[in-house]
Amino acid sequence: MKLPLDWQLPDSIQNRFGLKGAGKQRAMVAEGHLLLVLHQVPKADDANRKAVFFWRSFQGHWTSSSGNYGIQALAKHVNRYGDAEESLSQLYQQASSAEDYFHLLEAIAPLRLATKNLRTALQSAREGIPSDRDIIDLRDLAQDIERSLDMLHENAKNALDYKIAQRAEEQARWSLASAQAGDRLNILAAIFFPLTAVSCLFGMNIASGVEGASEAAFWAIGLGSIGLGLLVRRWVTSGKWL
Repeated sequence: MKLPLDWQLPDSIQNRFGLKGAGKQRAMVAEGHLLLVLHQVPKADDANRKAVFFWRSFQGHWTSSSGNYGIQALAKHVNRYGDAEESLSQLYQQASSAEDYFHLLEAIAPLRLATKNLRTALQSAREGIPSDRDIIDLRDLAQDIERSLDMLHENAKNALDYKIAQRAEEQARWSLASAQAGDRLNILAAIFFPLTAVSCLFGMNIASGVEGASEAAFWAIGLGSIGLGLLVRRWVTSGKWL
């Protein structure tokens, strides 16, 4: 966006503009004139910044590049930043997941930086035209919006960190529960491994000499295998046999 051609600005101000755009937000004062180069409220997915100009003549009359007159045009511009901050605050109240907080931080970042530069430009304007108390009020308003955005950014960042830590803690509990379940399965396998091995051994179609043994021999072999399994369990859990 270019300066309106009908604005009677000093050459010392007009010569400070390059050919590629309006540049950063700033205030320029010369010969009693004040020109504010500000940016419209940025969006998270918009890398380009749209400039808007506010000219205060040496007589104290305000004009904006949008065609509006009076200090109210500048006040509305600053209030748009306040409205954007309020909308993000409402999104923060509605956020519940890590993804919500991440997208919120993405939206806060450009607005936070633009508000900081807006406040800096208004502070420079206040220093350049110290007699205009309306600039002081708008500077203070921009400073309040900047402070609110800083707090909102910190709260959203802390909430995101908490969600990440909470998810990591849940995963750690799940991993511990899985490990404990695996330990229990290993213990059961250790107890019944000797019994399984003995059963397989005596189940082979090879004469073992116990085919005609009494029922007591069956129970003795079974209980002995389980006893051996308990010894194996002790070795698995403590590394000792006895």
